[in-house]
Amino acid sequence: MIVLAAFLFAMMDSAAKYMGFLSAFLVMWSRYAIQTAIMAVCILSTRGHRGLRATHPRFQILRGALLVTASTLSFYGMRQMPLAEFTAIIMLAPLLVTAATHLLRYESVSPLRWAFVFGGFLGTLVVIRPGSGLFGAAVVLPLLTMMTLAAYSLLTSRIAAMDHPHTSQFYTGMTATLALTPLLLMQADTLPAVLHALTPLHIVLLLAMGLLGTIGHLLVVTAFGSAGAATLMPFTYSQIGFAAIMSWVVFHHAPDSWAWVGMLMIAACGAASAWAGMREAKKASP
Repeated sequence: MIVLAAFLFAMMDSAAKYMGFLSAFLVMWSRYAIQTAIMAVCILSTRGHRGLRATHPRFQILRGALLVTASTLSFYGMRQMPLAEFTAIIMLAPLLVTAATHLLRYESVSPLRWAFVFGGFLGTLVVIRPGSGLFGAAVVLPLLTMMTLAAYSLLTSRIAAMDHPHTSQFYTGMTATLALTPLLLMQADTLPAVLHALTPLHIVLLLAMGLLGTIGHLLVVTAFGSAGAATLMPFTYSQIGFAAIMSWVVFHHAPDSWAWVGMLMIAACGAASAWAGMREAKKASP
């Protein structure tokens, strides 16, 4: 389920990059409005109106705000950078979460796991290659996206047991849709012309983004309900490989040798950090 979700997320990012000529607010609004509608139907048909109630709605709203911020940063970032390199940088988020959990005193982090965190950041430097002039100021966007996703993951881990996954998904979509609606309405004068210019392919891609994002996140939630994070986390790095394939197939861009080295460092350190965390948890258990 995790590997399939990573594949769906890579496809969704490819569709977003392909439609980079459109307004980010239109693309993101469509993606989250579709998610909201799908989850509302699922909840009302299975659990009724009670399923729409959240235990801590303020936390759910904050979680949705973090995700839509990350999505918007991603949309603009993928306009400036190749898909594979961009994905590799934002996949530093799990390593940043490891460091943050220690600083926030949620759990202790061993020297070995600190070494993997440091190795992941070194991999990012290899991808970015400061001073090379390959990406310039554009690298700020994936770095901001990575930090926002890390905050989103931390909040998700704290409230995961409080609400049903469908309820959390509904609040995420609703928060994002409501936040993007005023921004979309600010473009009301140009919106009719943009909508009229959309081809059937563009409409299909907008619908596909909503479906891919919704199904992908549900697969992640379901997988984490069946196995621990340390077990599953290494498989999330398959998204880097899928993004590299999509970048080559759709955009005819293949990462150079140094970019591959950096991406492999990030994936290896992230997977090894998850493995070390699982091993430490087993030793600590009675």
